[in-house]
Amino acid sequence: GVDLYVATQWLHSDLRQLAPVLGLPEDKVRMTLSGVGGAFGGREDLSMQAHACLLALHTGKPVKMVYNRFESFFGHVHRHPARLHYEHGASRDGVIQYLTCRIVLDGGAYASASPAVVGNAASLGAGPYVIDNVDIEALALYTNNPPCGAMRGFGAVQACFAYESQMDKLAAALGLHPVELRRRNALSQGAAMPTGQVVDSPAPVAELLRRVRAMPMPPERQWVTADEAGETIDVRALPGGRAGTTHGEGVVRGVGYAVGVKNVGFSEGFDDYSTARVRLQAVAGEPVAAVHTAMAEVGQGGVTVHAQIARTELGVAEVTIHPADTRIGSAGSTSASRQTYVTGGAIRHACELVRERVLDLGRARFGSHHPAWATAELLLEGGKVVTDGGEVLADLADVLGDEVIDVEREWRHRPTEALDPHTGQGFGHVQYSFAAHRAVVEVDTELGLVKVVELACAQDVGKALNPLSVTGQIQGGSTQGIGLALLEEIVVADGKVRNPSFTDYLIPTIVDTPSIPVDVLELADPHAPYGLRGVGEAPTLSATPAIVAAIRAATGLPLRRVPVRPEHLTGT
Repeated sequence: GVDLYVATQWLHSDLRQLAPVLGLPEDKVRMTLSGVGGAFGGREDLSMQAHACLLALHTGKPVKMVYNRFESFFGHVHRHPARLHYEHGASRDGVIQYLTCRIVLDGGAYASASPAVVGNAASLGAGPYVIDNVDIEALALYTNNPPCGAMRGFGAVQACFAYESQMDKLAAALGLHPVELRRRNALSQGAAMPTGQVVDSPAPVAELLRRVRAMPMPPERQWVTADEAGETIDVRALPGGRAGTTHGEGVVRGVGYAVGVKNVGFSEGFDDYSTARVRLQAVAGEPVAAVHTAMAEVGQGGVTVHAQIARTELGVAEVTIHPADTRIGSAGSTSASRQTYVTGGAIRHACELVRERVLDLGRARFGSHHPAWATAELLLEGGKVVTDGGEVLADLADVLGDEVIDVEREWRHRPTEALDPHTGQGFGHVQYSFAAHRAVVEVDTELGLVKVVELACAQDVGKALNPLSVTGQIQGGSTQGIGLALLEEIVVADGKVRNPSFTDYLIPTIVDTPSIPVDVLELADPHAPYGLRGVGEAPTLSATPAIVAAIRAATGLPLRRVPVRPEHLTGT
């Protein structure tokens, strides 16, 4: 057999593809998660896994393979380029009456995740709005370009840029504030998506827009060219930053808004589940828990949250998270903002079963000493068994003794269903996530330079299990939206990537990242563990159109594509 240590987003999906390539049964291929850092969809496809294993099996020696940055641009999939044609119609009072659109995605030479990306682009293509008459067509095409696949937002990003650009055009045509038009048509709990699915949990679209609009605005001018003594002020506050190309001439400010909707979890009838093993025992007189899943930690903070869940449910301080590997059942992919929901749900479920076994053990050992063992609601807190009134019945370590309680369980959220291929109707998504942005930008209209002054966000997260991590996810997703709006573009000519380095493919750095104030709303989803919602993808959707809307407001230009380049602003 072979041991493979790999940076991936789904260990068991890799295993299912890899074992036949190697001519080995799956139990002879053991995979362990390795590496750190972001993934954002780029690790959902196989890359060098088979090559490394074949070399190791052939030579009988350890083999290490690493893509350098140049190779990664060629060897990993990227986001689907898209052309989107949208038409909205509204009554004079600002109520949208119909939408028709066609979304065409460039899938490249191989399918990868294109079918699922198309499904998301189509089912979420109307945005977080109530529209009674909808005709959406979405498709991906095979081309001679490099393959495209999963990328944060997964089809919903492209659609959001289109429908939010339309909202601004429609608001202008009706003489309404862009937020007011969105508010009048905002989706809410009990409304139906274009697929016919009724949204049966909070959908605070109007409230998120109200909150983000109500946030304090940044100072009207964050820069001047010289102070009262005539000394030059730091040019980093100007468009162009350290390049010093601008000194305030021709700089105008604009404000833009956007809101988006993203599904959480696998959709359209996919058997979405996760497996968790939880062990509880007494070690040196202290209760200790261990949690084992195959969840791929790629920087989203799942390891921290999973330990929090075990501590909360079992009332113990010491929790060990085992390395993720294929010696346990699948946890599914670290994508679709699903891991806290699904793997967190699996850990919670396993902990509940462990807790019941602990209490059964306690009742058998100590039940005759205190009637509360049989009559009271019992909890595990602070390493002890307590009643719901706070009375301590026993130390957890004493209840456990030499026993080791070990539970492994699969956990599934409520089922979804495939959309009808003729009508497009069905309960396609298990959960929806909503985020809204307000962007404030300053543009040098002569040089085509843009500075994002502030990118405020309001998002409903259901329940913030780890508030610091939630804020980090929202700010990180928002920053990625800046990249799509202003910097990031894979340049392809004759089927080949022409800018395969960070010299030519620009991503936002700390210099490009503005203040990102975050307003976290917690409206529990009654169908989800702890009421939580997936967080990581939704802010990427609305950040980009909000920034471009702000640039339009500053310049008066239509700006129908991203990223926005200097030549788009100067006409050169």
